[in-house]
Amino acid sequence: MQTPLQVTARNLEIDDATRRLVERHAKKLETFSPRITSCHVTIEVPQRFPAGPPIAYNVRVDLHLPGDEIVVKRQPHPELETAIQNAFAAAGRRLQDYARRIRGDVKRPAALERATVTRLCPFEDYGFLTTRDAREVYFHRHSVVDGAFDRLEVGTVVRFAEEMGRQGPQASTVAISGRHRQPT
Repeated sequence: MQTPLQVTARNLEIDDATRRLVERHAKKLETFSPRITSCHVTIEVPQRFPAGPPIAYNVRVDLHLPGDEIVVKRQPHPELETAIQNAFAAAGRRLQDYARRIRGDVKRPAALERATVTRLCPFEDYGFLTTRDAREVYFHRHSVVDGAFDRLEVGTVVRFAEEMGRQGPQASTVAISGRHRQPT
């Protein structure tokens, strides 16, 4: 981390053992991503029994990374150590997801192209789209989002994701566009 770990306590005093536990968990987060620039941990007691021990502990972990921020707020837990462990476990999972996105391991959804429905065979549950570059692409009823196959007509403008099928290009996802008819 570029800046030192910050630990804030609200409505309670933190002892050295708790501070070391937080430091150990924060150090472990750096194994998931060395890009962490700062970490701020807030431990609080939202309410107490009258003149008694805390009802529960809340732990919040704020991680700052280049161009991003990860914030984890955990549900209250009656045990301070468990509340800390749960918050850092969630932060670790979120940090691993961030690292996967940065590495490019997460598959990004393909940009949907526009096309026009040119042929429909409603009794056989398929049809064909014509793309802007005049290619013909097959689609099946099950490819149409939200069960909208029966709302399709020749001339309907759709967005679609293309993949290669056994017999040529086919649409894996077809969604009716905001503009339903091709202008004439």
